[in-house]
Amino acid sequence: MLPGALVKLYVSQQKLRKLYILLVDSDLYVHKRVQQVLDETFSIHFACSAEEAWRSIEDKVPDIVLCEIELAGVSGLDLCRQIRSSATLHDLPIMLLTTLSTLQDKIAGFDAGADDYLVKPFDGPHLVARLRLLSRIKQMERQEPPYI
Repeated sequence: MLPGALVKLYVSQQKLRKLYILLVDSDLYVHKRVQQVLDETFSIHFACSAEEAWRSIEDKVPDIVLCEIELAGVSGLDLCRQIRSSATLHDLPIMLLTTLSTLQDKIAGFDAGADDYLVKPFDGPHLVARLRLLSRIKQMERQEPPYI
C-alpha cells in the first residue's frame, strides 16, 4: 500500500470528535432547548453567567462560545471583549444567541468581538448550520495568512 493511501486509511478509521460548545445563558429553558437541538452533533457545556463561563474556558477551551448578551453581572458583550483581549483566546469563535434584535444590538455585538449573531427564538437546524459554518471559517482563518 502506498504511504498516502495508508494516511487516508488511518484518517478514515479515526473517529472525529464532536465540537465542544460552551453555552452561556442564565435561562435554563434555553439550556434545555439548545441541548435538544445540539446533543447529537456537539458536546455541550453550560454556564449561567459570564464569570462561570470564564472559569470554564480557563479549565477547558471550547471550540465555540454560544452566548446570551443579557446576563446578570458581567454581560455577554463584556465576556466577548474579555475573550478578544486575551492573547491566547483572541481567535476563539463567539456566536451571540440573544433576544436582542435591533440593528444597534447586532452592531454592538459585532463591535464587542462576536463572529456571528442569532436572535431567539431560533430554528434548530439553522443554529446547527451556523455553528458548523463558524467552525469552518475559523479553521480556514487559522490555516491561511491574514489579509491586509
